[in-house]
Amino acid sequence: FLPILGGIADYSNLKKRLMTIFCYLGVTASCLLFFITDNYYVTGSVLLIVANLCFGAANVFYNAYLVDLTTEDRRDFISSYGFAAGYLGGIIMLLLNIYFVQNAESLGLSTSFAVRLSLLAASLWWGFFAFFTFYLIRSRGAAKSLPQGENLASIGFSELGKTFKTLLKLRYTAQFLIASFCYNNGIQTVITSASVFLAQELFVARGEEASQSFLLGIFLAAQISALIGAILFERVARITGAKTTLLISLIIWICIVIFAYGFLQTVWQAWIMSVFIGLVLGSSQALSRSLYSQMIPKGRESSFFGLYEISERGTTLVGSLVFGIVVGITGSFRQAILSMIIFFAIGIIILLFTDTNRAIHLAGNQTPEEAAKTA
Repeated sequence: FLPILGGIADYSNLKKRLMTIFCYLGVTASCLLFFITDNYYVTGSVLLIVANLCFGAANVFYNAYLVDLTTEDRRDFISSYGFAAGYLGGIIMLLLNIYFVQNAESLGLSTSFAVRLSLLAASLWWGFFAFFTFYLIRSRGAAKSLPQGENLASIGFSELGKTFKTLLKLRYTAQFLIASFCYNNGIQTVITSASVFLAQELFVARGEEASQSFLLGIFLAAQISALIGAILFERVARITGAKTTLLISLIIWICIVIFAYGFLQTVWQAWIMSVFIGLVLGSSQALSRSLYSQMIPKGRESSFFGLYEISERGTTLVGSLVFGIVVGITGSFRQAILSMIIFFAIGIIILLFTDTNRAIHLAGNQTPEEAAKTA
């Protein structure tokens, strides 16, 4: 689905238009969640799926614009500060919603209504700030007309075939995608299961009720440190290079998983762990995107970022499946979180043997160092 959309965008030069359409379809679906109550959980599930699919589709074109907006030597900077800005917006929205929900009774509202209103506020926030993106960016070239007998769907499939043929020739780019698929399985699963893991190990296992304020605080701490991590590790990448810095962040991910398995016992340790999770979350996301953007051919950015979006966000199912199987077999959430080390280790090994400079040259691009000299 996503690579096909990317192919359509690359061929037709409709990248901005498609990004706008999918963005506001996602905004609309998430706004409609405000009207979902207990008896409409199926409708709510459908709306949630639509909102996530549309967000993923819009993100393909959003990521592809990184190539249009800056040169190779500035990609790490722009990608990192883009993620940092996103985390800043998330922090502001989260703080406002936490305050609103926790003070619902004093405002004369039920907690459930306050939660629904928070969802609506977040959706409108998304749509409002997206407007400035669409206003400021420019499309590259005029939209192309379709050949006779062709339609957008057939063009999308045709471009998808060309993308895979090109990828077969770009060996190291393909290796990076595989590495990304592996370590993102670990990252996404740790993120999505963190609240369940902490609630189980620090509260339920001790016969206590999980503290919602604690879990929200942990999430907020991770968001703040992710903002810092995106900026901090970009500066490290200026010295060591994006690949080496990315490897460092993945090694820290392994240390986090080992700590969660063998050493996490107290609430204050969970706070520290959440800070480290945030630091490497922001850096691994930002540097993976900027490094990949240098390894793909110009003019095919949306198609290749369609594949990247799958490797980054479409991998949760595999990691979650492994997590669930390990919990089912061992009955231990600690064993399950430790199993994520497999995904990080495989990703690191593949990335170590990926010649990123060669990948950049095979794609017809310059390395950041070469681009800086010719700027």
